[in-house]
Amino acid sequence: MGATEAKTVHSPALTYFSMLSLLSLCPPFVILLWYTMVHADGSVVQTWNFLKQHGLQGFLQIWPRPTAIAWKIIFVYGAFEAALQLILPGKRVEGPISPTGHRPVYKANGMAAYFVTLVTYISLWWFEIFNPTVVYDHLGEIYSALIFGSLIFCVFLYIKGHAAPSSTDSGSSGNIIIDFYWGMELYPRIGKSFDIKVFTNCRFGMMSWAVLAVTYCIKQYEANGKVSDSMLVNTTLMLVYVTKFFWWEAGYWNTMDIAHDRAGFYICWGCLVWVPSIYTSPGMYLVNHPVNLGSQLALYILVAGILCIYTNYDCDRQRQEFRRTSGKCKIWGKAPSKIEATYTTTSGETKTSLLLTSGWWGLARHFHYVPEILAAFFWTVPALFNHFLPYFYVVFLTILLFDRAKRDDDRCRSKYGKYWKLYCNKVPYKIIPGIY
Repeated sequence: MGATEAKTVHSPALTYFSMLSLLSLCPPFVILLWYTMVHADGSVVQTWNFLKQHGLQGFLQIWPRPTAIAWKIIFVYGAFEAALQLILPGKRVEGPISPTGHRPVYKANGMAAYFVTLVTYISLWWFEIFNPTVVYDHLGEIYSALIFGSLIFCVFLYIKGHAAPSSTDSGSSGNIIIDFYWGMELYPRIGKSFDIKVFTNCRFGMMSWAVLAVTYCIKQYEANGKVSDSMLVNTTLMLVYVTKFFWWEAGYWNTMDIAHDRAGFYICWGCLVWVPSIYTSPGMYLVNHPVNLGSQLALYILVAGILCIYTNYDCDRQRQEFRRTSGKCKIWGKAPSKIEATYTTTSGETKTSLLLTSGWWGLARHFHYVPEILAAFFWTVPALFNHFLPYFYVVFLTILLFDRAKRDDDRCRSKYGKYWKLYCNKVPYKIIPGIY
């Protein structure tokens, strides 16, 4: 399904172009972003001038070689998160039924893993057992190792999808590039209990976001003897967002990333490499560029960011509550407005879904993306506007979520048919109420 989905949303030519572009351009971009943030004062112009002067040789000179210490940091961190995923207790949670009738089962222990990870990491620093500045000082080597290691991991997923799929939710599109990019399996596992996508997306990718946010904060403190208010606002908002994610992790398992996108380069390499490097980049910039906002401006930005994160959470909470109670709940103090939609599975069964058309979900079909993009803006804006690069994540996130809204709409249109048309008539705006 993940593979064919790519073909239904865009034309085949555009699909191939975008896949090959991302496969070839994303790895070098990660290194260029790191180099610019850490060694070129955050200036795209400075990096561009260097590359113009030195060409390909200059780029190869910039690219750090993966070192033993980089591999050691990645291995210890990955093994620690894998152990927490397996060992920590958690509630049994069932995912959505797949088109082939398979229902994945998870252990919801993300919040516990998040708490243990941060307490362990900060304690190692506090008791002078391990200094997180080592991670920052070897960041380029770590990203370089992640780029190559994660590509090998995606090859493993491709082979596993062919040779030993974990469930009926797998299969080839007949095209090696599509299969590698979009993935072969929807729910790949090692054994019965170790879910690969939960590890790559949540326990490695999202967890590293929090760990690196703390790392940047500690690095600035160790370098300057204090933490700037801009760094405090950035770190606090990113940690609030990641805390919200792990609080809601079981809900994430119902989203497009897990329930519809297969485990390939797009999702898995993205979470293993792109999330740690790109998503944390505003904090990476602030390490060497502390900005003094003043307590009043810092507080305004912090409150605005927290309100956006809360709104994003409340959107998801509203929909989850609606689904959990089969529509027998209150949305904004009254009974929810809904559409009862029927659809046919690949096995020919007729099933029913309820589509929520009130509350946040009555404003736009993907309104929850608005506060998510705004939250990203608020944890970036402490960097102010000397350079564009800290805002790359905001721009990227906007493109990603607008594309995801299109893919989700196309998938639902094909699934629900006339009911989706009815839903779109009732909720006409895709993302921004009154505009789009």
